[in-house]
Amino acid sequence: MRFAGDRSYAWQVQTAREIDDDAPVPAKLRFAIAHKRLLGLEYNARLRVVEPHDFGAMNGTSKVFVYQLLVDGAAGGDRAQGWRLLDVAKIGVCKVLEETFAGIRGDADQEHLRWDAVFARVE
Repeated sequence: MRFAGDRSYAWQVQTAREIDDDAPVPAKLRFAIAHKRLLGLEYNARLRVVEPHDFGAMNGTSKVFVYQLLVDGAAGGDRAQGWRLLDVAKIGVCKVLEETFAGIRGDADQEHLRWDAVFARVE
């Protein structure tokens, strides 16, 4: 997979036509997980490209467990990559991208989280 070097990568690629850009974030998360689509999103005032893997509730809060591929302003791609647990309420802009990902990662260091409820999970 190729990423442009500038911070606006997620906003330069084609978004999925099957889901409206104005759809609520939870609907976009469910769609992206079901179709193994990358997400371009804004979180903590930074643009990110992520693979969404789990969406659910933890301690009464909606969360999404993602594998982050790219974050704007990160020096060196390796530090930008890795597993992240994001608070859904803190996601600003969220776009479902046309690009897909393979699905479940076999990473030995993938954390197993304790969810109160799982709404969607990559199969």
